[in-house]
Amino acid sequence: MKKLDSFMVNRRQAITAAFGGAAALALAACGGSNTGASTNGDTASGEAGKIKVGLICLHDENSTYDLNFIKGFKETCEKMQIGSEGTDFLIKTGIPESNECYDAAAELADAGCKLIFADSFGHEDYMIQAAKEFPEVQFCHATGTKAHTENLDNYHNAFAAIYEGRYLAGVAAGLKLKEMIDEGKITADKAKMGYVGAFTYAEVISGYTSFYLGAKSIVPEVTMDVTFTGSWYDQALEQEGATKLINGGCVLISQHADSMGAPQACENAKVPNVSYNGSTIDSCPNTFIVSSRINWSPYYEDAIGAVTAGKAIDTDFVGTLATSSVELTEVNDKVAAKGTTEKLEEVRAQLEAGKVHVFDTSTFTVEVTDKKNANAKVDGDGHLTSYKADVDSDAKMEGDTEVVSDGYFHESEYRSAPYFDLQIDGIKLLDTNFG
Repeated sequence: MKKLDSFMVNRRQAITAAFGGAAALALAACGGSNTGASTNGDTASGEAGKIKVGLICLHDENSTYDLNFIKGFKETCEKMQIGSEGTDFLIKTGIPESNECYDAAAELADAGCKLIFADSFGHEDYMIQAAKEFPEVQFCHATGTKAHTENLDNYHNAFAAIYEGRYLAGVAAGLKLKEMIDEGKITADKAKMGYVGAFTYAEVISGYTSFYLGAKSIVPEVTMDVTFTGSWYDQALEQEGATKLINGGCVLISQHADSMGAPQACENAKVPNVSYNGSTIDSCPNTFIVSSRINWSPYYEDAIGAVTAGKAIDTDFVGTLATSSVELTEVNDKVAAKGTTEKLEEVRAQLEAGKVHVFDTSTFTVEVTDKKNANAKVDGDGHLTSYKADVDSDAKMEGDTEVVSDGYFHESEYRSAPYFDLQIDGIKLLDTNFG
């Protein structure tokens, strides 16, 4: 499997405050990798108005995940002067991961959309089906894994290096834990975090591991319990999961699930919370610390600009901190430890400079058995030296690509979607859920 080329570079200020505008970035003229070359020129103005585009969402605006996609889509269409919603840019919400996704994509294509986005992992096979039926339409699927093996000119995957954002959020969590230890509220051996995940997929595993490693960089003794809901969006289950973790001794909670369930459980219990996909400060002013999110606007703008200009869209797009695709909200100084913003700026600069790698193999250990981390090789101390990741996502579900070199696990460099699925020491899974 060929490694993706270097990430696109267009640096912005250290900690992005919120959900604002996309950079006028660009995709390469040839599909297959990110090159950093600008191709869109001035297409953010009138030229883009000639195109009709569509977005398919698993849920609606009540899901923080889907709201993030919808907000970015509307902002990009407005910026690029793509007419009006419902006429020139169309949004279909509540589309399950079933044949209904194909039907929605076909309807958008029949309505004249030349570019169609979908936002959920389980939409992929149905987007591929539509791409084969409508070769004149471009289909862009977020979080998917198959574009690089399908080899369709009109089907593309996109993701972001959100593991870097979660690592930074973990640093903020670690600083809060350290403050709690220093103030005598807990002892170091009680520095246990909890994490509410949706499914035991690589995307979620990569996210909670990077969050944990960020915290561990500040508090080496930290541990973390993880529970899974079996749903991307279920407020009751997410609140129940967070409550279970709190009752089990977790003193700080984060999540990879899309409702307000976990943050609300934290606010009710007065337990610090690091949320995902947006600030919860309005609803949880006494517990919210910070949130990471993917800003999809740069990708929307690049893809729309590429189609308008007659350029090819990359097979796999990986947005980064440098492209403003990975963002943090403002830190809630009322709850966060003193100096959190300054520390995040410092670590962010180190990440962008390549001085810090999220999955630096010297910072964690793994146990290898026939049933756990079977594709891994470790040294005498348990540090990872080799791992065959399932990058190609074929039916065999076998490791096919070496992803450890230069002392770290190279996440999202051989395809856009995460493939870090190791279970590392210090993190305990209370249950699993593979859907």
